[in-house]
Amino acid sequence: MTKTWFITGASSGFGRQLTELLLERGDRVAATVRKPDALHDLATKYGERLWVGILDVTDSSAVRDIVGKAFAELKRIDVVVSNAGYALFGAAEEVADAQIERQIDTNLVGSISVARAVIPHLRQQGGGRIVQISSSVGQSAYPTMGVYAATKWGIEGFYEGTIPEIAPFGIEVTLVEPGASRTNFASSSADAGQILDVYDQTPVGDFRRLVASAGLAMFPGDPRKVASAIIASAEQTPAPRRLTLGSDAYALVHTALTERLAALESQKALARSTDVDA
Repeated sequence: MTKTWFITGASSGFGRQLTELLLERGDRVAATVRKPDALHDLATKYGERLWVGILDVTDSSAVRDIVGKAFAELKRIDVVVSNAGYALFGAAEEVADAQIERQIDTNLVGSISVARAVIPHLRQQGGGRIVQISSSVGQSAYPTMGVYAATKWGIEGFYEGTIPEIAPFGIEVTLVEPGASRTNFASSSADAGQILDVYDQTPVGDFRRLVASAGLAMFPGDPRKVASAIIASAEQTPAPRRLTLGSDAYALVHTALTERLAALESQKALARSTDVDA
């Protein structure tokens, strides 16, 4: 059975891959982009099966308007993919205030705005699926990626609280945690702070040298395979709470959770000792 999808940030990366694959298989896609001609080739090829809206997710009023328009014109949307976002690289003191604000406004506040806009429509139509593109960095982080990680940890925390709120209405959520994939994640869509020499002989410098020397080996993920796995997850019932994609993502998340659980267990007695005496 064909589905109707709503995808933000569809001009590149996973958003573009998802849009292409869904149209190829016969689904209908409402895609939002910031530049009017970003999907001109797909619009020419697929006609009315591609609905295009111009949207910057940092404008919450525009998010509500475009979501409302899409639901009104398409009548029903089965799956919402909140994908719009970008990377910011730099140690904490290397990134500027404006860069931090823009990163949070796009990746975190923008994603929350999309969720808040679509939930009433999904509730009123009797249910649906939300797919939030997070990151393996939403469970751990690398040096120079602290601010980016903060937005991904933030959106995961938002959905941990929101999922039980909307479950009674038949709305399910999947947090997708890809590793490094061969999209334009670290190139045209990225931002970076100034580079301070003082960090050269620290884990920051080590990480930068690793990225520079490893080349494509640092990006093992195939965007088309990632997109295919996301599409397949929309058929699963119940929806997987998290979808970790990529060998690097699995290794990073597995290590982080194992170490975190071990640290928690070591504090079990201390935790209990701070309760009020019986």
